[in-house]
Amino acid sequence: MNCRSEVLEVSVEGRQVDEAMLALLHTILLHRSTGKFHYKKEGTYSIGTVGTLDVDCDFIDFTFVRVSSDELDRVIRKAVAEFKDGLGNSGNDGMGQISLEFYQKKKSRWPFSDECIPWEVWSIKVNVVNLANEQERQICREKVGEKLGEKVINIVEVINRHEYLPKMPTQSEVDNVFDTSLKDVQPYLYKITFQITDSMGTSVSTTMRRLIKDTLAL
Repeated sequence: MNCRSEVLEVSVEGRQVDEAMLALLHTILLHRSTGKFHYKKEGTYSIGTVGTLDVDCDFIDFTFVRVSSDELDRVIRKAVAEFKDGLGNSGNDGMGQISLEFYQKKKSRWPFSDECIPWEVWSIKVNVVNLANEQERQICREKVGEKLGEKVINIVEVINRHEYLPKMPTQSEVDNVFDTSLKDVQPYLYKITFQITDSMGTSVSTTMRRLIKDTLAL
């Protein structure tokens, strides 16, 4: 299986990191989530609805749409907060990359662990800039909003291509394709990773995994 890879690049002020990353990650997950599956019998199921919520940014002239799942939002916010902390502690203006990888699991025979096979990866390269005054901040607020709008359109265009998606699983295999741990939404299995480049140019990687019902050491 060939894994698709998409790269987005953004330059933001430090206080805009959270909102910019949340806007892009939530946009991707909005299009990579379904309602909960409700199985009647093997091979027959219905799919629940996916609620949405508009989110207004405080430091960017931008509004994005996310899945109205507080559980999913908490997971994404935790990952973004860790990424922002890493940028702040890097000792330079702040450069890094956060990635959202979708994968499916292939069952292995005991005693081997299940194999995780990625099928799509979104990487967001971030450059944090320092601004001198409020006028520059206002300009940045507007420009970043415009750029995020362009990125969201790009994301939707890519996702609307007829590319590979894991086939709809049977009831016994649903955990190999979807994250079924959330009560109100069912995203494809994913993990979030990030990499920070410090002032010496050394890459420091941190991973936040969403490996459902696995106990893999990070």
